[in-house]
Amino acid sequence: MTEPSVTLAASGGQAAAPARPDAALSLRGLTVSYGEKPAVFSVDAAFPAGEMTAIIGPNGAGKSTLLKAALGVIPRLSGEVSVFGQPIETVRGRIAYVPQRASVDWDFPTTVIDVVMMGLYRQVGLLGRLTGALKARALSCLDRVGMASFADRQIGQLSGGQQQRVFLARALAQDADLYLLDEPFAGVDAATERAIIDVLKALKAEGKAVVCVHHDLATVRDYFDNVFMINVRRIAEGPVRTTFNGETLNATYGGRLAATHIDQLNLVEGA
Repeated sequence: MTEPSVTLAASGGQAAAPARPDAALSLRGLTVSYGEKPAVFSVDAAFPAGEMTAIIGPNGAGKSTLLKAALGVIPRLSGEVSVFGQPIETVRGRIAYVPQRASVDWDFPTTVIDVVMMGLYRQVGLLGRLTGALKARALSCLDRVGMASFADRQIGQLSGGQQQRVFLARALAQDADLYLLDEPFAGVDAATERAIIDVLKALKAEGKAVVCVHHDLATVRDYFDNVFMINVRRIAEGPVRTTFNGETLNATYGGRLAATHIDQLNLVEGA
């Protein structure tokens, strides 16, 4: 089987993204600006179906902005977004999104089970009746993330890691084909991180596509199949084993990573 080519933007401009007929999420010329300075500039990307992809880059590189703009959470200046070859506006039911935990109002008075059942409203409508079968499905999703015993707890009473598991359960309740997660491992304990990655790998085994904004370079090789590297522009994308290396890391982080750090990451590849 032929490997997809690794693409690295040259200093004089951005290389064109390779065509990926298996893309779950495709971006073409995506540009977002806060004021006069672009946060994301003319980005092409193709995130494959049935695989797990990490979006990495330094702080302020546009990682979260890329996801939010693709979803329409924030406006984009230009660009086209498609999901499984269709305009995103026509297939939103196939997408589940887990935002950054810091962006959620955890003081809102609601229970864990109610948060998870919010993921079912798209199926029944805001005025639709959530049946016992749907509640059982929500409880099953909580069980998958180890939170079934917390179903009646107020969401604000949970720890950060527990809250993150609940929002993942809400995404699972949507039974989507594409899961977009914005730093799902940020600020969680080791047990929660293991629980989350186990669920995400199970989704991949079911043929789902998983795309995560990710900050821990040390776990990229262990967790993901593909990597998308961004610093306002697309720097590189491709399979982790061929794309995640010293050249692309230097290009992405602009010398912010110590040489010893890059050496350690490369040693993992040969381990």
